[in-house]
Amino acid sequence: MAALARGEPLMRVFDRLSTPPERTVAFTIAVIALGAKMAKADGRVTRDEIAAFREIFHIPPEEEAHAARLYNIARTEVAGFEYYAGKIAKMFADRPDMLRDLLEGLVYIAAADREYHPGEAEFLRRVVEIFGVPEGTFRSIRARHLPGESDPYLILGADPAMDDQTLRQAYRALVRELHPDHLVGRGVPEEARRFAERRLAAINEAYEIIRTERNREVV
Repeated sequence: MAALARGEPLMRVFDRLSTPPERTVAFTIAVIALGAKMAKADGRVTRDEIAAFREIFHIPPEEEAHAARLYNIARTEVAGFEYYAGKIAKMFADRPDMLRDLLEGLVYIAAADREYHPGEAEFLRRVVEIFGVPEGTFRSIRARHLPGESDPYLILGADPAMDDQTLRQAYRALVRELHPDHLVGRGVPEEARRFAERRLAAINEAYEIIRTERNREVV
């Protein structure tokens, strides 16, 4: 982010970062830029949203000043959020899990103040389209984070018509996918592992709710 400190335009810096390890920096810039653009969607930034951003996307202390400057630049520059969403979608076309995790982070931030503004909903809907995230995946993400949208079957990506055995298999497949050892073996970044921990907690809770509703053991 040193180039930003020298006054180089954000778009120009971002355009140069397209391959490892530089694309890791590009991912960070995209996260901050999209977070800043989303903040404009409802016209205000709350302390809860800022806290949620810092909780999900770790910025090293030595980079916080640069990150804050980047955030302010992104909020006021001409380029719209579609520019950054499109760039990051192409950059991580081979890693749809990264795009899903970035989307989940944005939903988490949007829900942090317990108010899902129509502007935020429109913003996220457009990001979903640009990222190519399946509608079912987006519904599951919303169910995990947005007030009033929680549904244990959506969280599991399951159908209420599933029998107990099929439901159990779907649940166990998700648990295997999100197991920390499996994630480390795939080289998943730290931010994505934190998302996985949250998803696993939500999945376990949803499964227990369904078990209770069915009033019998499914395991």
